[in-house]
Amino acid sequence: MFRQAAIIAVKQSYPANVRQFATLREIEMRLKSIKNIKKITKTMMIVASTRLSKAARTKVTTSEFSKPERSFYEITEAEKSPLAKDGKSLIIAITSDKGLCGSIHSSMAKKVRLLLKEDTTADIITIGDKIKQQVQRTHPENVKLGFNGVGKVDPNFLETSLISAEILKYINESPETYNKISVYFNDPITSISFEASNDPVYSEATVGEAPGLCKYEITQDLNIPKDLFEYALNTKILAAMGKGYAAEISARRNAMDNASKNAGDMINKYSILYNRTRQAVITNELVDIITGASSLD
Repeated sequence: MFRQAAIIAVKQSYPANVRQFATLREIEMRLKSIKNIKKITKTMMIVASTRLSKAARTKVTTSEFSKPERSFYEITEAEKSPLAKDGKSLIIAITSDKGLCGSIHSSMAKKVRLLLKEDTTADIITIGDKIKQQVQRTHPENVKLGFNGVGKVDPNFLETSLISAEILKYINESPETYNKISVYFNDPITSISFEASNDPVYSEATVGEAPGLCKYEITQDLNIPKDLFEYALNTKILAAMGKGYAAEISARRNAMDNASKNAGDMINKYSILYNRTRQAVITNELVDIITGASSLD
């Protein structure tokens, strides 16, 4: 009776939420799980490393498509067009569907939220599930159109043509007027850093009112501003997806490298804990054996 009361008193002296020491089996299972995670992260790091050079070539190749439009906008001074700041803002935010690449998607979502603080009525078109999910949590009413199934392979002209065709269809059917469209993407600065950048696309009406358009001899029976707008939207999205793809591959490699290093540190920590716990178990068993043998004498 006295022994039971002592045990109850000892149990009541410790809070119910105090975590007890892990058993040897629990530590062994935890150590095995961390080792398996390290194998996965190391494999993903190797895969991302092999795709870095191809992603860099894709970034350079796709960027060449948007250079003529950028030069045209500079010569015609499209940003000084009286219609450039009229109408509603349309933001095209580009990421991908895949995760495990650090903060590259959350930084783009943060950038979009900052833009929506400045212009609460701006409409959003998302390319990639990651940016769509994060923006819809806080501003679901601003998201008008979304695309997924992107980012699995390097972008190409056919893929962006299908996307831009749907965007043009939405713009033509929308009652709103979008004279300036901003394409936001992750631009790789170095192999370990990136930033959310944007590239403007000016509408047919904006280009038609550009002050420097007179520098070009444009035939009246050809609708050059309209054709330029449609082609520029496609090439800007292609270049943005190419840069974003390169930034994502680099970010994934760095994230998996850091994860592998952290897993290695945890393996060392749990290996030490496992050895110490194992030694303690063996010591306790020896004490029990010696105590039992002594009681027989």
